[in-house]
Amino acid sequence: MPTTLHHPPSQLIDIDEKLFMIDCGEGTQLQMRKFKSRIGKLHSIFISHLHGDHIFGLPGLLSTLSLLGRTGDLTIYGHQDLQKFIDLLINYFGQHFPFRINLHPLDPYNHQVIMENKSMRVHSFPLNHRIATCGFLFEEKEGQRHIIRERIDFYQIPLHCLSSIKAGEDFVTADGTVIANRSLTYPAAPPRKYAYCSDTAYFPEIIPYIENADVLYHEATFAETELPRAKQTFHSTAREAAEIARAANVKKLVIGHFSSRYNELDQLLKEAIAVFPDTELANEGKVIEL
Repeated sequence: MPTTLHHPPSQLIDIDEKLFMIDCGEGTQLQMRKFKSRIGKLHSIFISHLHGDHIFGLPGLLSTLSLLGRTGDLTIYGHQDLQKFIDLLINYFGQHFPFRINLHPLDPYNHQVIMENKSMRVHSFPLNHRIATCGFLFEEKEGQRHIIRERIDFYQIPLHCLSSIKAGEDFVTADGTVIANRSLTYPAAPPRKYAYCSDTAYFPEIIPYIENADVLYHEATFAETELPRAKQTFHSTAREAAEIARAANVKKLVIGHFSSRYNELDQLLKEAIAVFPDTELANEGKVIEL
């Protein structure tokens, strides 16, 4: 629930000057304004599950997009029952929306690639919560290799050959000599990955989907003293989130979705760091560069 310390969940992924939103808790659009996120750059929305703290920000956000004159379609990825909520909003408030809302239904029981463009893929995968819930993985595609300009000049390679060389092809000279691609290029930076897992009980089955992520966001609703409560409510403790991060060999763990019982989060952070040292708290307005 909302507290004076923390707002319900919503995150923005900024890729190629487009914003991809994960969950839309109450007050999301106000937080966007507070932190100067450009609402006009919003590309699509990904909803993990249909508990109110993850969707109650949608009515206000969609109404504001209408008032701002958005005309381009908006795709929302979520459980098929989200269509009922969207229809209700449109019937009461959005009959004159100048844009179309398209729901892309998710399969909450199987892994899927749900979105793909020239630079990235978005995967969904099942989590273990009281209702059907999905996690998300944003995965950058492998980039083209980088040209070594001195080698290109040395072999006097024509400009029209550079695109194929960047794609990994060798170069064949006029006399038939094959110049290996690795002597003409160097690899692109490793593709970056961001994984989002909220809400979920401790669920090692997600590890293959999030393995080697640069950053993992994982819920840490409770401290270890509340382990029975975590199991009862299908949430995780901070230590359990850290165990998932360690087993998945991620580079950084960010924990969030804290119970309103905690006014101080030092205990949760310490419990996670004891298992996975590179752990941070998900505070409002936090920006992580990948």
